Amino acid sequence: MSAYDPASEGAQMSFAKDMSYADYLALDPILGAQNCQSNAHDEMLFIIQHQTSELWMRLALHEVSTARTELAKGHFPPVFKMLTRVARIFEQLNSAWDVLRTMTPSEYTAFREDLGKSSGFQSHQYRLIEFILGNRNVAMMKVHAHRPELHHMLTQELGRKSMYHVALDQLSAHLDITFSPDIYRLDQPHVADDAVMQAWSRVYEAPNKHWVLYELAEKLVDIEDYFRRWRFNHVTTVERIIGFKRGTGGTSGVKYLRKMLEVELFPELWHLRGQL
Repeated sequence: MSAYDPASEGAQMSFAKDMSYADYLALDPILGAQNCQSNAHDEMLFIIQHQTSELWMRLALHEVSTARTELAKGHFPPVFKMLTRVARIFEQLNSAWDVLRTMTPSEYTAFREDLGKSSGFQSHQYRLIEFILGNRNVAMMKVHAHRPELHHMLTQELGRKSMYHVALDQLSAHLDITFSPDIYRLDQPHVADDAVMQAWSRVYEAPNKHWVLYELAEKLVDIEDYFRRWRFNHVTTVERIIGFKRGTGGTSGVKYLRKMLEVELFPELWHLRGQL
């Protein structure tokens, strides 16, 4: 049997004058961005795992930012589609830890010092995702002060309602109720509010009557569910590889990450379940 020739079926084989796959995806700069600082074999794994995670977070920001805009307009169907996609993105981010966990403590030690003070703790995209969803810890802005453009981006986000704030706007409008202005603080994490929980409880007690709100609530819970799993997998991966050493960025490492497990993005949507 002769070798298959795609050109025989009309496939284009020459791209001297046309945009190719590599051109469209800008593969040259992407595949050339793995600048290892050591000769350690496993540093490539470490870099690619974090670079691909940042790419997935880039997409998550694209989706959740548009979802917030559409939700403010009351366009529920596209919002549900985008929030479903965000949850699946975090599922992909979760799977990435499985690959990184193939690296042993000895293998990581071979290049850890070459990281200097760099740490995932400093990811501005991760910070922006948290800010958009509602976990707004202003103290975390300090780590981005050396990059004015990034600091400005985060500052601008703190001037906007979070995704959860916009969801609460829809909740109050559909139920014809008013929430205290205190729940709309832009410069601090959202804190559970009894009035908000009772409003969401009304939705869950009569889902057919309030279906769009019911579905919205479950989409938000999906996102936080995967987000929590991502944090948990982060903790276990770090503990498996470095134990209880301090993080390269100066945090307490596992102790800091375990503390982050206590953060609730949409607390009322979780607390109400014990009341139903």
